[in-house]
Amino acid sequence: MEIRITDAHSCRSMTALLLLASLVLVSVPLAPSARAQTVVATVGVGSYPLGVAYDSGRDEVFVVNGYGSTVSVISDTTNTVVATVGVGYRPTAVAYDSGKGEVFVSDEYDGTVYVISDTTNTVVANVSVGYGGDAVAYDSGKGEVFVVNELDGTVSVISDTTNTVVANASVGSSPKAVAYDSGRGEVFVTGTATDVSIISDTTNTVVASVQVGGGPLSAAYDSSKDEVFVANAYDNTVSVISDTTNTVVATVNVGYGPVGVAYDSGRGEVFVVNEDDSTVSVFSDATYALVATVGVGTYPTAVAYDSGRGEVFVTNYDANTVSVISDAASVATSTTTTSTTSTTSTLPTYTTTPTTTAASTTSESTTSPTTTVSPTTTSTTTTQTQTTTQPTTTVITPTTSVLTSTASTYAYASLGVTAIVIVVVAALAAWVLRGRRR
Repeated sequence: MEIRITDAHSCRSMTALLLLASLVLVSVPLAPSARAQTVVATVGVGSYPLGVAYDSGRDEVFVVNGYGSTVSVISDTTNTVVATVGVGYRPTAVAYDSGKGEVFVSDEYDGTVYVISDTTNTVVANVSVGYGGDAVAYDSGKGEVFVVNELDGTVSVISDTTNTVVANASVGSSPKAVAYDSGRGEVFVTGTATDVSIISDTTNTVVASVQVGGGPLSAAYDSSKDEVFVANAYDNTVSVISDTTNTVVATVNVGYGPVGVAYDSGRGEVFVVNEDDSTVSVFSDATYALVATVGVGTYPTAVAYDSGRGEVFVTNYDANTVSVISDAASVATSTTTTSTTSTTSTLPTYTTTPTTTAASTTSESTTSPTTTVSPTTTSTTTTQTQTTTQPTTTVITPTTSVLTSTASTYAYASLGVTAIVIVVVAALAAWVLRGRRR
């Protein structure tokens, strides 16, 4: 069909319609410039990375390589591996001790915790604990390190001054994760059923128990709201526990198979690693609503927040990589950084013979690949357990909406196209009607 405008009146009419169209397009909002969490780098590490921890003293990130028997040290400035430290046989978890500038690495097979100096990136001590060390947390208030022993159903308490076990707390079968609550001086330990045990770091005894979702495999403490976030792998949820009442105050739906959780104190947000769909769910600790979903590498397992750079580090178990997420990026760009600078630190040979006096006498001997350790460690086993019954609570499940920069862009683009089509159709209709009148 050919359209011709042959008189001044028609020209003026079409000009007015085009002006109207431009006004409509201007009134349609463009894609918002709001922050969107994105992967800004990918760092290659050792074989099957599991645990990850941020070292605020040196701006480095320590990554435990489960089948590599190593720990990769990443500079958060260059996002490259700057050192590799040899440890045990099957290292699983890691925690940073800010008071001593040391990193504690648990080994689930040999029942040992390796202590690494972050100055020399070498192992300076090892400590015999229980078996199945699945998680580690540092207690800054007492200068102690809590180690979850899954196979023993206990939590070993290590003094970072003497690098010896000073207490053992019984927490029931198959504990999996641990988080330190600096506000109350308590330690939250998750089990494989639906319970979370709360340990007082003053008495090293269980003082309360909280029921959460199925398969609680990770926990993180929110210092701004005095809450603890527990990732429930079987339910695809995160339980929010108030440390004041020791009750669940909210439940947040996330991705499939949440196994790791970290609190971003800079943004007041919580990052949850979903291993089954290779994503990270991000939700606000103020509204408990999802604000973003970020795709990462294959089979992500753990996450740590880097307060120095406002970034989040996620270990990808099957990809042998670490995804670096910016919590303030606005452009969805992803760069891959392959670590080319690597310094291998050999595990030193040394002999440690700590002796601790306690009620019962226990003798353990642990042999690590390159270390000879013969500690006579007498552990104080706690038998007094006080369980408080939690009151009836109403679990609030907030409406969750995933907001991604891509989805928002498509939505606003669709509005713009729709507006253009409406204006063009109106113009053609007006032109046809005017022609018929004549």
